[in-house]
Amino acid sequence: MREVEGIIEKAALVKDGFKPIRDLADDALAHHSKDEALALAHALYRSEVHQARMLATILLGRLSVAHLEALDFLHDVVSQDPDWRTQEMLAMAFDTYCKGVGYEQALPTIERWLGDPNHNVRRAVSEGLRIWTHRPFFKQHPEQAITLLARLKADDHPYVRKSAGNALRDVSRFHKALVAAEVGAWDLGDARIADTHTYAAKFL
Repeated sequence: MREVEGIIEKAALVKDGFKPIRDLADDALAHHSKDEALALAHALYRSEVHQARMLATILLGRLSVAHLEALDFLHDVVSQDPDWRTQEMLAMAFDTYCKGVGYEQALPTIERWLGDPNHNVRRAVSEGLRIWTHRPFFKQHPEQAITLLARLKADDHPYVRKSAGNALRDVSRFHKALVAAEVGAWDLGDARIADTHTYAAKFL
């Protein structure tokens, strides 16, 4: 318990930026076994200090390949966190999982999370994998990245639409014709789709 309190105190000193939190995660993983780090992450997440929950989220992402229960916790619990900074860490944690198992191997999980009822879960995918076509597999298959992101074009949450639209905008820097072909077929009479289009077509 004393160790957890000490780590929370260190985390609470972080006022800006995500790198210091990632550095704390590096230190925790360097001094604990994976099982110990998992227990530590759960203890940290129970804190009311949002920086401690951010740290827990990063740890869970790094442990999620070896401990699928960590991925479940990210999906079921962290996605409900009210703090936006923790949600940013959730996006990073999901990308860490995908990188760990391989992006192609992660496709079923990516698709499942994209279709989740919780908007934070959907957004964790679209935001976490940016820039999508800089990731292995999607770099070789940009059309698949575009197709997956396009699933969110009519999302009922503006937070998700903005993330998906911006992710498509990022891809358009490198695959302009592919993104143009996708968004050119959208029904802009739908206000939600038109909203996503505003972001996605910015550089077309």
